[in-house]
Amino acid sequence: MELWDILDGNGEKTGKTGERGKPMGQDEYHLVVQVWIKNRHGEFLITKRTPNKTILPNMWETTCGSAIIGDDSLKAVLREVKEEIGINLSPANGKFLFRLKRQHFDFPDFVDVWLFKEEVDMTEVIYQPDEVCGAKWATLNHIQSMIESGEFADTFPYLEDLFKIV
Repeated sequence: MELWDILDGNGEKTGKTGERGKPMGQDEYHLVVQVWIKNRHGEFLITKRTPNKTILPNMWETTCGSAIIGDDSLKAVLREVKEEIGINLSPANGKFLFRLKRQHFDFPDFVDVWLFKEEVDMTEVIYQPDEVCGAKWATLNHIQSMIESGEFADTFPYLEDLFKIV
């Protein structure tokens, strides 16, 4: 059972908790983080969701996930990347980019978007079997082509703007 801190409409913790998959109250949100990992060649580490995922199976994406009770944004990023692909990111290499408020699959959330400049050895990537079944480096042009062909999860409305700043 995954428990979240419930946030108010301003992104502040309310002191209440919610459970993944359970309806949230009006004006209640939870925190989601998305991390873009960029190497020195300007490529981004993307991962493929497993076919057993209920939402967006077999789609490519960057690592993202929900913060759990007690997580701040950075802690959630570091935990999600470690859990999903077995990589320990260096906090010093990360930069918070922006926060987005959205309604996503009946679960309102705030999405904190991060950029990490990090060299990841692909031989050290370990897939969490219930989450990830592939990983690769991709240029922005390749990611845009994957979005156009329906291979990349285009669930974040900011991607076009993000591509201009990363």
